[in-house]
Amino acid sequence: MSTTIWRAEDISSSIGVHAGTLLHEVTLDSRLDALKEVALTLLHELESLRSLRPPRSSEQPKLPEAVRRFETHLILAALQKTRGNQLRAARLLGVKHTTLNAKIKRYGISINGCRSENELSDQEMAA
Repeated sequence: MSTTIWRAEDISSSIGVHAGTLLHEVTLDSRLDALKEVALTLLHELESLRSLRPPRSSEQPKLPEAVRRFETHLILAALQKTRGNQLRAARLLGVKHTTLNAKIKRYGISINGCRSENELSDQEMAA
């Protein structure tokens, strides 16, 4: 067996190729290819981030306005999920019913768009 190994080494050295060197070159090539892919991906991400520049300071909303928009969005989403049921929406949001009701009034949120047509017609008939 050792004779076979020596002969394989003699053949590879006579050709000028060593198994270790060949393996190292293959590993290095695959690493370079992977590195190129990562670099290209990062370049594309960087270009896409450049297009998402933050607004100028004069365009940035003030904190109260940003909070109002955020809360309005959350309240509307909860009301739509609960089909206009304020009590269930308050539970979903983790706030008291009175707090939710006050914010609905403060922000002028209409809950009619969150209810199904059947619920609206039932209320109209009861009125």
